[in-house]
Amino acid sequence: MAHAGKPKQKKVDKPSRKAVLSRKDYDKELRRLQVDLVQLEEWVRHRGLRVVVLFEGRDTAGKGGVIKRMTALLNPRYVRVVALPAPTERERTQWYFQRYITHLPSAGEMVLFDRSWYNRAGVERVMGFCTDEEYDEFMRTCPQFERMLVRSGIVLIKYWLSVSDEEQERRFLGRINDPSKRWKLSPMDLQARARWVDYSEAKDQMFSFCDIKEAPWHVVETDNKRAAHLNLMSHFLSLIPHEEVPHEDIKLPPRQKRSYNRPPKSSQRMVPMKYEVE
Repeated sequence: MAHAGKPKQKKVDKPSRKAVLSRKDYDKELRRLQVDLVQLEEWVRHRGLRVVVLFEGRDTAGKGGVIKRMTALLNPRYVRVVALPAPTERERTQWYFQRYITHLPSAGEMVLFDRSWYNRAGVERVMGFCTDEEYDEFMRTCPQFERMLVRSGIVLIKYWLSVSDEEQERRFLGRINDPSKRWKLSPMDLQARARWVDYSEAKDQMFSFCDIKEAPWHVVETDNKRAAHLNLMSHFLSLIPHEEVPHEDIKLPPRQKRSYNRPPKSSQRMVPMKYEVE
């Protein structure tokens, strides 16, 4: 079983805990964290680690946005995002965790779940998509399942993205009024708004059963999206000690000297040069 070991944590200049950043400073800090994530990805590959990150939270909490920024510079061959659709009829007859297991990482991989097996503790519970018996069984077995993953050597990290009801309302209205975002607002999202208290109680119950020592929940406030991006990424990097992986110097090989004549552009279907950019 691969272990991360205890390398010395690289010392870098970071903004103070309560620093208020300008947009320019945000972009700079975001870039720094994204580069550090590339180094973490290389460390995961170098040490053969297996990393699973769960992102849960209310609709509009910003799960997709933070995942997008975390993976912006990462290699999709080794870092995968999993966002599963509703289960098929066949999947509904399987052991509940079965369809998630097929997406777990091999050595050297990270998998980010945009919603996860906790659908049963949230939307399925509130919307009546599972029976009381299925829900109770999930709450009993989920901590055991996660302990089993951790014992197998998987690094399991769980984030709950927390958005206030006022901010969620503002984001819902923004999606309604923006044609480019309207597709994000599904009938299920509207039901989530209507059943805000039910979802809150379901989340509290989920935490009481599944906030375990081996795989605790980490809560990220997301009313300020940009601050949430930096806070979550910085925290994630702190959970997996890593070092820069040594690289051999790369030298470009000499290009072939044999002569070559390109075919004329008129012989190819060229995309029209509609735009020029300075």
